[in-house]
Amino acid sequence: MRMMPAYIPGTGETDMDSIDDAPAAALAWHRAGKGAALATVIETWGSAPRPRGSQLAIPEDAQIVGSVSGGCVEGAVVAEALDAMGDGAHRILEYGVSDDEAFAVGLACGGTIRILLEPVGGTLPEDVLAELVSRRSKSEAVGQAVNIRTGATSLIASDAIQDRLRHDRSGFEADGETFVTLHATPLRLAVVGGAHIAQALIPMARLAGYAVTLIDPREAFAAPERFPDTVLVHDWPDEAMKALAPDARTAIVLLSHDPKLDDPAFGVALASDAFYVGALGSTRTHAKRIARLQAAGLSDADITRIDAPIGLDIGAKTPGEIAVAVLAAMTLTLRRGAA
Repeated sequence: MRMMPAYIPGTGETDMDSIDDAPAAALAWHRAGKGAALATVIETWGSAPRPRGSQLAIPEDAQIVGSVSGGCVEGAVVAEALDAMGDGAHRILEYGVSDDEAFAVGLACGGTIRILLEPVGGTLPEDVLAELVSRRSKSEAVGQAVNIRTGATSLIASDAIQDRLRHDRSGFEADGETFVTLHATPLRLAVVGGAHIAQALIPMARLAGYAVTLIDPREAFAAPERFPDTVLVHDWPDEAMKALAPDARTAIVLLSHDPKLDDPAFGVALASDAFYVGALGSTRTHAKRIARLQAAGLSDADITRIDAPIGLDIGAKTPGEIAVAVLAAMTLTLRRGAA
C-alpha cells in the first residue's frame, strides 16, 4: 500500500493551487535574508477568482508562490508587500476586479477581494510562522488567527477549529476582527469497489483535491492498469477501513454493489467522523440494505447517514454522469453540511 501525500499545502481549500506552499516559501525567503510577506484573501464578493484563505508569498525580489486572484491583482499586492517589508506593519488591501480584467488573465468574470498582508518578522513573527510550517509538515491541522485591526497573530490547535475543518472553511470569528486561515490536512476519499464508476470518480476527485484510496480485495478489479497513480488496498473493506481511520475530512463511497464487500465496511464507516458516506444502489436495493444493517445492530441514526441512492439527483445514467453526481453530493455536504 502506497502512502497518501502527507500534506496538501495551501489554504484549507485543497485545490489545484495547493501545490504551492506559501507559508514555507515565505519562511525560507525570510531566513535567507530576502525579506518576505504573506498575503491572505480574507473576504470576497461577487465572482472573486480565489476563495477566502488563499495565500501568496512574496520576497523582496518579487518572485511569488501561491495566488490570491488568479493573476488579476498580484502585481499590485507585490508592490504593497515591498512597502510592508520596509515598515513591518500589516495592511488590509481591497481590490475590485472587473470582468474585462478577469477575462484578460483567463477568468470568466470579476469580483471584489480583501487581502491581509503580513510582513514576516514584522506583525507576522518568524517564530509563529516557523511553528505553522512545522505543524503543516507533520500533517497537523492548524488555524492561523490574525486580528486584522492590531495585526496580532497566533496559532489555534485543531480541536478548537473542528467546525472549520469539517466544512473546509477559512473565515472571520464572531468578533468580526479575527480572521482564521485554515491549514488543513488533505481531504480523503475512500472508494470501496473497483467498478467502472470508480474509474470515472477517482480522477475527478483527485482534481478536486482529494487523496484517494481504492479498496477492493479483488485484485483484478483494483488493478494498477485500471487505476493508475492510485493507492490500491486489497484487504477486506472493514479491515482496510479500520486502517484508514476515517476522520472529519474523509468521504467514503461504496460502489461494489456487493453486500459481501459493502456491508462490513458500513460498520466502520458509520462509526467514524467521515463527513460523507454514500452507497450505490436503487431505492429497492437500499431498502434491503437497511434491513440487513438493522439486523446487524446498526442504529437508525447511523443508517440515515448513508446517501443512497448515491449522489445528487441529476438524472445521471452513465458512469461519468454518476461520478459527477457523487462528487457533487460530496462537495455539497462538505461545504454546506447536507447532501
